[in-house]
Order: sequence, then structure tokens, then C-alpha cells
Amino acid sequence: MTSSDSSIQITSEETDAAHHAIVTITVDNKPVQIHRGRQSVAEIKSLGHVPAAFDLDEVVNGKLVPLPDDGYVVIKGEEVFLSHPKSGHSS
Repeated sequence: MTSSDSSIQITSEETDAAHHAIVTITVDNKPVQIHRGRQSVAEIKSLGHVPAAFDLDEVVNGKLVPLPDDGYVVIKGEEVFLSHPKSGHSS
């Protein structure tokens, strides 16, 4: 057996599985488990127990980036999200 005979073969299924692995993000200072890849803002809000009436922002380079309710985020792991009541509503 040569060293090339013992090389590890990675199948497309394994690559897909790694791409869709479960990672941890933070929603309102709480860890949330989610699949890596493209996720809807609605799904992130649901998993993070964020009320539908709240807005969700992503912290990117120390700045809050508002996310549209019908938008998507590509999750890699370790992203941080914060929710808050939608602005512009009368109390």
C-alpha cells in the first residue's frame, strides 16, 4: 500500500453534510443552534424566540445592520443578532 492508497476521499454527500452542519449563533445574548447556510430572517427569529412584531438586526463589524422580515442571511456560525420593537409604532 502506498501513501496515495491511504488518502481520504471526501464524497459530495460529505461535503454537503459539512455545508449544512449545525452551528451556533447568538440571538439576544442567547446561543441558538441552526443549520449553516442560507436561512430566512423569519427562521432565525423563530429559533431565537423573537416576537414577529420585533425587528432583527445583525451585528457586523460592531455595527447593527437591519434585516428585512422577508430577507435571508448566510449563516457560517458565530453570527450575532439583536431584536428590538419595530420603530415607528405608536404606543
